[in-house]
Amino acid sequence: MTIGSSRDMRCIIIIPCLNEERHIEPLIEKLRQALDDLDARIVVADGGSTDRTREIVKGIAERDPRILLLDNPKRLQSAAINLAIETFGDDYDYFIRIDAHGDYPADYCQALVQEAGATGADSVVVAMRTMGFSAFQKATAVAQNSKLGNGGSKHREGAKGHWAEHGHHALMRIAAFRAVNGYDETFSHNEDAELDYRLHKAGYRIWLTDKTAMTYYPRASIPTLFRQYLGYGRGRARNILKHRSMPSLRQMLPLAVVPIFIGAFLAILNWIAVIPVGLWAAACIAYGFWIALGQKNPYGPLAAISAMVMHFAWSMGFWMEVFSFRNRRVAS
Repeated sequence: MTIGSSRDMRCIIIIPCLNEERHIEPLIEKLRQALDDLDARIVVADGGSTDRTREIVKGIAERDPRILLLDNPKRLQSAAINLAIETFGDDYDYFIRIDAHGDYPADYCQALVQEAGATGADSVVVAMRTMGFSAFQKATAVAQNSKLGNGGSKHREGAKGHWAEHGHHALMRIAAFRAVNGYDETFSHNEDAELDYRLHKAGYRIWLTDKTAMTYYPRASIPTLFRQYLGYGRGRARNILKHRSMPSLRQMLPLAVVPIFIGAFLAILNWIAVIPVGLWAAACIAYGFWIALGQKNPYGPLAAISAMVMHFAWSMGFWMEVFSFRNRRVAS
């Protein structure tokens, strides 16, 4: 399929953002060619930035009417997409979701539209290539790019193009998005997987493309990484509780981390209680050293620490949501 025929597939590019003054202008500039090739429009849905983000976008919009600033009073990314589709969706066939803190190839949007046309998919999702700048970011990227951190997730590792049940959201048919009522705005994390569950159940098709990918920059410190994965764990639990589904094997393994960590305190009664948490820590550290030696990556040992933070926070978030859900049911 050629770019020329892609112009017949009307497309809106949506960028949810909050306090992204360092990234928003170069990001829009990188997407500018897509505006020409696809006859598209960019909507920056801002969640109330207190830096210069809004001023920058307004200045760009004054020079190019194809770029619009939209207020997102609910602040969440899911609410930003829903609001942009509600406001502008009638004029377009597809939307492309762009994360303001990611990086993209120059032909990212064009490749997504070509894939949608070639496959007939209702949603085209992409793999995430994780990169870092500081030592901790680089170590976390190593962890997130390995089975130690992603559990073998296809959209984290990258794979040949195939039909999938989930992936990092990139392009979606607006009719399909509206048919399943868009994102659930009660989800602050994991809203993409929750929407994919409803899309798949409703019979819509999701294509994980190998023609393009996005670059993601991980959190730069242990506290911020912990909070991120705490939210991911809570989001995954909410998804499972909402749809009464079963977690996959790769999700069930890290679920055990907090229980075995708590169980380790029983070592005051019997030293055997510390064995499970010791095996988990030893396995993570051994994997980190295998990365260092086998892949000649010096960040392997530190990646083990990042992975342990991710596992523990994800498990804690999951169980916190499960028990708060149980308490809400008892109270009602």
